[in-house]
Amino acid sequence: MKPSILILATGVSLAAAVVAAQPLRENPPASTVICLDVAGRSLPATCKVPASRLDRREDICLCAGDGERVTTPICAAGVRPPAESAAYERARRKAVVHGSLLAATWQGQSMCVAPRDPVIGR
Repeated sequence: MKPSILILATGVSLAAAVVAAQPLRENPPASTVICLDVAGRSLPATCKVPASRLDRREDICLCAGDGERVTTPICAAGVRPPAESAAYERARRKAVVHGSLLAATWQGQSMCVAPRDPVIGR
């Protein structure tokens, strides 16, 4: 085989690994994906979700443009996510470790996000 075909095949397989699906085991899920810009501001994520009001799982979430895909915990029942502010955005940007905020805290609170409401789609 030609080396260029092997290089192309390797590149395609690596690209497929980057767009891996999120775990579907958990319902309701314990984490989700948000998109962050370089300053830590949240950008909209495009997620494929089941057409069900009972199933809150997300199959795959992608970030458009320059947004970085970051795995974030979903807030537990009765817990509100931290309020968005410039200080919080800077702290969130610094807290990202290998594309994850799962263990990150800010002012003693988890850097979680509100769960998706399947009725309204957000």
